[in-house]
Amino acid sequence: MRKRFSRIGFIPTCGPGARASSWDVSLTDEPLGSVVFVLHSHLPWVLGHGRWPHGEDWLHEAAAECYLPILRMLERLESEGRFAHLTVGLTPVLAEMLASPRFRETFPDYLEGRIALAQRDVQELRTEGADRAANLAAFWVRFYEEAREDFLHRYGGDLVAAFRRLQDAGRIEIITSAATHGYLPLLGREESIRAQIRAGVASYQRHFGRRPRGIWLPECAYRPKGPWSRPAGASQTWTRSGLEEPAAREGLEYFFVDTHLVAGGAPIGSYDDLVRERRLDAARPASGLSPNEVHALAAPGGHRVAVFARDPRSSVQVWSADYGYPGDGAYLEFHRKRTTGGLRYWRITDRRLPLDDKILYDPAAAEERVRAHADHFAGVVRETLLEFRGARGRPGVVVAPFDTELFGHWWFEGPRWLDAVLRNLEDDIVATTASEALERTPPRTPISLPEGSWGQGGHHWMWLNDDTRWVWELVYSAEDAFLELLPSLRASDRDVLRRIAWQLARELLLLESSDWPFLITTVAARDYAQARARLHFETFERLAKMARQAVAGDLVAEDEAWLAEVEARDAPFADLDLAWWSREG
Repeated sequence: MRKRFSRIGFIPTCGPGARASSWDVSLTDEPLGSVVFVLHSHLPWVLGHGRWPHGEDWLHEAAAECYLPILRMLERLESEGRFAHLTVGLTPVLAEMLASPRFRETFPDYLEGRIALAQRDVQELRTEGADRAANLAAFWVRFYEEAREDFLHRYGGDLVAAFRRLQDAGRIEIITSAATHGYLPLLGREESIRAQIRAGVASYQRHFGRRPRGIWLPECAYRPKGPWSRPAGASQTWTRSGLEEPAAREGLEYFFVDTHLVAGGAPIGSYDDLVRERRLDAARPASGLSPNEVHALAAPGGHRVAVFARDPRSSVQVWSADYGYPGDGAYLEFHRKRTTGGLRYWRITDRRLPLDDKILYDPAAAEERVRAHADHFAGVVRETLLEFRGARGRPGVVVAPFDTELFGHWWFEGPRWLDAVLRNLEDDIVATTASEALERTPPRTPISLPEGSWGQGGHHWMWLNDDTRWVWELVYSAEDAFLELLPSLRASDRDVLRRIAWQLARELLLLESSDWPFLITTVAARDYAQARARLHFETFERLAKMARQAVAGDLVAEDEAWLAEVEARDAPFADLDLAWWSREG
């Protein structure tokens, strides 16, 4: 999957500065404040680009282990009449994959294969006399059978429609993102940023029947207005707009940033378990602004775009590589499997132990830790909101953004933990969507933000470093070539040239994905990411050459056949519009 690769390596303690909820809270009709859980769901375009270990099975794993359990949890809360609302991000490229005929065909086959594997494990483990392990294998049989039943019959093979129904019922708010999760501060042209956002809005409208109110800036990466020069290739400096400007232009009302962009100080850092060095690239003096209230940026035309900042104290309980909940010894060990690509039967035990020394998983012990961690997290949220109210005299908001793929995949018990947290908080804290929080506590005075992200070091290092600079050179070259060709592409009414133009645009969007430099930096899928970046660039270049030939004459049969193959392989954004790259839109 978009592999954050191993949110593993956490130690199960409570963390510095976090106290258990041992205080008395006097309940009134007014809640202590709001909590905004944001589940950011994203995978790169993998359909037609391999199966296992890197490729389509990332999507299959996420659907079975994350998206279906989250849907079940939300529907269970809904059936019980509980208020708990969530904000769910489905990136456009992920929604395109989940809605595709190919996924609807291959996902049941994947589930059948997992069921057969688990059934074989049951028989073999019983024969070996390993009854406890065989019982766990039987659990996996039921797990994948339930996934198959839900996907085919409960949801009719349409997970996007399932999320849409929950939004239409007021249970969740779905937000959009950049089309292919392009890392917006580093894209080389303003037109590229506008196209990523416009494509995201258009895809959202097609899938959810309304315009989005909020956007997830990929990697929570923000850039303010100011002079800028491409960090790779030929240097050229010009003034670029802040990201609030294209967001406001598309009617988007809010986005999310990391704590340090609002409050200052040292960045918390995300993915620090994936890289060895601890960086503080974006550390700066404290600003005096609180991450526990909603802020806003002023955009042209008198518009304001609200900014939600990640709450540091609660987020670190999950994200920390040193003491986050997902690394508790009772939880299911992600890395040890019975066979290559097989099922998991062991608990984390102790992250310092070799995989061969892990002990067998105990679901009852894991469930005890789920409840304990849920209680602790709820206590941290209550304490944070009590302190904010004491200091500011008004209710605050705790924003807790996480990758959805953490819940159920890397952290198998994650969906049950989230369910328990929401139940724990409901008496005195309102779990709201971002738009609901914005209406409850609207921003006061506009602020300004520095440049940065939620990546390691708080800046762009995870995506721009000595190992990835070549990727950005390819991106910048393709952006320039596309915009040079765009006038002639838009002027033509020839069918073949329109097809080439649309596919050129798709390949550019796919090349711009932040996943390729991210996966190169984190090493685990480096070869795959390098190959994908080169493939999309090489495909783009051949298409550009064909476009120039088509303007002057006809294509040869070989080129037409190849074009059809590429169209079948890379087919997101059926409503693609070349006007997304224009200044007027």
